[in-house]
Amino acid sequence: MASVRRNPQGQHQMEPADEPKAHKVVKAATAVTAGGSLLLLSGLTLAGTVIGLAVATPLVVIFSPVLVPAAIFVFLIISGFLASGGFGVAAVSVLTWIYKYLKGGQAVGSDALEQARMKLAARAREMKERAEHATST
Repeated sequence: MASVRRNPQGQHQMEPADEPKAHKVVKAATAVTAGGSLLLLSGLTLAGTVIGLAVATPLVVIFSPVLVPAAIFVFLIISGFLASGGFGVAAVSVLTWIYKYLKGGQAVGSDALEQARMKLAARAREMKERAEHATST
C-alpha cells in the first residue's frame, strides 16, 4: 500500500509504504528477466540484420543496373496511382459540394460564398451609380 502525506507546498504526495523483502525480490527478478530477454532479442535481431546485409550486398551490387531503374519505375507507378486517386477524391468532393450548393443545401462554406457575392454585387451597383452620376454632371 502507499501512504498519503502533504509536502511543504500543501499538496498531497504518494509515498511507497514498506514492502516485504520477498515482494521487492520478485519485482527485481521480473525486471531482470524481462530486460535480459529483450536485450537477447535485440542482439539476435542485430546479428540477423548484419548477416542478411552481408549476404545481400553482393547481390545488390551485381543487380544494381537492373534494380535502380526498376525501383524508379515502381516509384513512378505508385506515385501516379496515388496522385490519380487523390485527384479523383478531390473531384468527387468538389462535385458533391457544387451539387449541394445548387440544390440549396447547406454546403460547407456556402455562407461565405454568398457574402462575397453580395459584396461584389453591392460594389458593382455603387460603381454603376458613380459612373451614372459622373456622366450626368
